[in-house]
Amino acid sequence: MARADDAADRRRVIGHGSVDDDGKPKRTGRKNRSDSPDQSGTVWTASAHIITGVIGSGVLSLPWSMAQLGWVAGSVTLFLFAVVTYYTSALLADCYRCDDAVTGKRNYTYMEAVESYLGSRQVWFCGLCQYVNLVGTAIGYTITASISAAALYKADCFHKNGHSADCGVYTTMYMAVFGISQVVFSQLPNLHEIAWLSILAAVMSFSYSAIGVGLALAQTISGPTGKTTMGGTEIGVDVTNSAQKIWLTLQALGNIAFAYSYSMVLIEIQDTVKAPPAENKTMRRANLLGVSTTTAFYMLCGCLGYAAFGNAAPGNMLTGFGFYEPFWLIDFANICIVVHLIGAYQLYCQPIYAAVEKWAAARWPGSDFVVRQYHPFAGGNFSVSMFKLVWRTAFVAVSTVLAILMPFFNAILGLLGALAFWPLTVYFPVEMYKRQSKVERFSKKWVVLQSLSFTCFAVTVAVTVASVQGITQSLNNYVPFKTKL
Repeated sequence: MARADDAADRRRVIGHGSVDDDGKPKRTGRKNRSDSPDQSGTVWTASAHIITGVIGSGVLSLPWSMAQLGWVAGSVTLFLFAVVTYYTSALLADCYRCDDAVTGKRNYTYMEAVESYLGSRQVWFCGLCQYVNLVGTAIGYTITASISAAALYKADCFHKNGHSADCGVYTTMYMAVFGISQVVFSQLPNLHEIAWLSILAAVMSFSYSAIGVGLALAQTISGPTGKTTMGGTEIGVDVTNSAQKIWLTLQALGNIAFAYSYSMVLIEIQDTVKAPPAENKTMRRANLLGVSTTTAFYMLCGCLGYAAFGNAAPGNMLTGFGFYEPFWLIDFANICIVVHLIGAYQLYCQPIYAAVEKWAAARWPGSDFVVRQYHPFAGGNFSVSMFKLVWRTAFVAVSTVLAILMPFFNAILGLLGALAFWPLTVYFPVEMYKRQSKVERFSKKWVVLQSLSFTCFAVTVAVTVASVQGITQSLNNYVPFKTKL
């Protein structure tokens, strides 16, 4: 009875007050007078955040992934990952509020949701998985952006000097420049303040994906095209032995998993959405729009890219130089990639920034270095603390150095996809949903959810082993700071 009264009280607060059940400002879509940021997100802004987070480095590797898997397994795998991602994201959206998806107390981060439903014991495992993956994603995006920036020089060089010219270029300088740009953007306050950056990045992702699809379609129609098979790369022709075929197939699964990975920032995206309507309803629509849109692009990019290049598809469809002309269009596509990844980098790093800054403020509440806010622009709302300036700059610097030391595109993407897929995309959403919905042990739904979780766990283990093997093999012939595109 007390629980029902509490829920009724929450409904009255949500329906009529300016403050939500936990004392935080309501998401009404109107500018409030509190110090909290205005949270007026809609299904469209949430979809833009999702598309920005989903369509990133992964889309560029899909023709290569299709080449490893072939027409049948490649297409089925893309579809299955889309279904699993949407389903588990819908489960996670329902866990934004505790006990009741409409009236319950909000969780503001992925880890808060895990702690609310599963207890503090699993928070450490969640935090390890989430933040390792977020840091890894920052490294992966630095690698990808630098490759695309270097490809601008290389495309112009090929256009001027011919396709057989030596146009190799070191990527270290481009990584450093990308890192410097991220130092500036990292001082933006939080996700609520960078909706414009996500929308711009989403437009860029559509642009370069469309260009990739268009170029692949033109190549497929006009020729010449590569050899394609139902089973992908052939032993003795494209790969040396069956072991290499297995390793590359598993890495391809990791690349596809990474292409769909965004659940670790879904709660933060949902926290930008206004209510009413209930946040979980808005996010279900945003998830459906975001995942279906990206899947359509992925099918087009993967299938048309594979049709154009065949089993010899490059690891990165826009920088592996399967396309040479028109060089200006390839240049524009790579500029779009860089702009998109600037926004996506911030989308994935904001939760890391927020977690460390929240911890520091609680640990040293009286320190001017930590809590004192400076306003560098007179009359503006922008503020920064010295701790924020130093910490965010240091994070960007470290992630940039790590990217320079491990610039292995496909193997890194495969490892990141594996590390995020089972724990963050499947395990925690499933376990939290089971607690919230009180799913009975050994019931039909329980068996289905457990089977899904176990299957995805097995995939994660296999892909992790394959990706580590790929990185280890690449390190055998690697000279630090001397990587050429």
